[in-house]
Amino acid sequence: MHRKPFIPLILVFILAACIPGNFSVTDTPFVTPIPFYASDTPAPIIVPLTDTPVPIIVPVTDTPAPIIVPITDTPVAVPTARWWDVYFTDPLTINNPDVIAGSVEEKLLQLINSAQTSIHIASFEFSLTPVAEALIAAKNRGVDVKWVTDDKNGLDYDIQPGRGQFALLTGAGIEVKDDARSALMHNKFWIFDNHTVWTGSTNITVNGVFKQNNNVLVIRSTDIAFIYEREFQELWSNQFGPRAPSTANTQWAILEGTPIQVLFSAEDSAVNNLIALVNDAQVNIRFLAFSFTDYPLAKAMIDRAAAGVDVKGVYETFGSTSTGSEMKTFWCAGVPVRQDGNPSFLHDKIIIVDNSIVVTGSLNYSSNADESNEENVVILDNVEIAALYLQEFEKLWNQAHDLEPGTVACQ
Repeated sequence: MHRKPFIPLILVFILAACIPGNFSVTDTPFVTPIPFYASDTPAPIIVPLTDTPVPIIVPVTDTPAPIIVPITDTPVAVPTARWWDVYFTDPLTINNPDVIAGSVEEKLLQLINSAQTSIHIASFEFSLTPVAEALIAAKNRGVDVKWVTDDKNGLDYDIQPGRGQFALLTGAGIEVKDDARSALMHNKFWIFDNHTVWTGSTNITVNGVFKQNNNVLVIRSTDIAFIYEREFQELWSNQFGPRAPSTANTQWAILEGTPIQVLFSAEDSAVNNLIALVNDAQVNIRFLAFSFTDYPLAKAMIDRAAAGVDVKGVYETFGSTSTGSEMKTFWCAGVPVRQDGNPSFLHDKIIIVDNSIVVTGSLNYSSNADESNEENVVILDNVEIAALYLQEFEKLWNQAHDLEPGTVACQ
């Protein structure tokens, strides 16, 4: 079922005509508030609009960021045809880090090599030397390259065997910062030229790209890039955790009819918004989860299943039977869940609702991710994009297996 968003048309035409071509992240953001609806009339389910944001639709017909493959000091423009791309890792067939062709890494290198002005990165860990080399080449041709990472899993871990890529960056004059705290800087987003955003579940590591099941969503949009750049600047200025300012009421956009919302943890109460989204499901819910320990979210899905909604999910096997995991809760409620078939990890964090709404990003479904970590979530309503995520779900569902008898004991 495709949602029909109600789009407030306040000052749209006037403001759209007044948008400057380039704007600073210190300016007041202008994006359109867009609730996600299950029908024409239910109440909005995402963060309630208690303020009165100034709506605007930023045109999405700008010339898209160019893309090329080779690492070069002179970017060569290759135009792209649409505002989005979706990629999935494929560890069964693309699993050799020495062969980049066809991989998610190749797609990332294309974006790096095409960057003209800036590459701002908030990413958890790093172990891909070709990516480091491409970033250094971008720096050398005048691109502003900055990276925020986790302390323990980022800079501290850079001395381990197979690592050292952050040292390559800093040695070339690229500034790298970490969060210097116990909670995780767990994002995996990149912003290119204040225009293109790369996000999803994929860590930029050998394991993340070549061994694990992961997804990438690329969005070409100045208004979405604005939202992420504002968050990047918060991280860069050491604003971490729940005390960071929330601008959730303005983290909206419409791209060619597709409503999109971005949420950041810990400041935006992301899981509460996902619960509201699940509560609105009418037909089906699918999820792929590396870690799913949040009981209220699990209960919301189970309640929808009891109301007749078709609910299925795949858990990463490692940790799925731990005390905190909600896999047992689903299983004992009669909701079909499986353990993944990847000998490494199923690392996705995906929810698909009613064959139309997709949730992706870095957020595991846990209280730590929601309340302490730095995370990002994208929610969008687009049947074509949802079809790709459903296809990936079906592939991983078929590779997964039911719980062995005796795996869990229901009371």
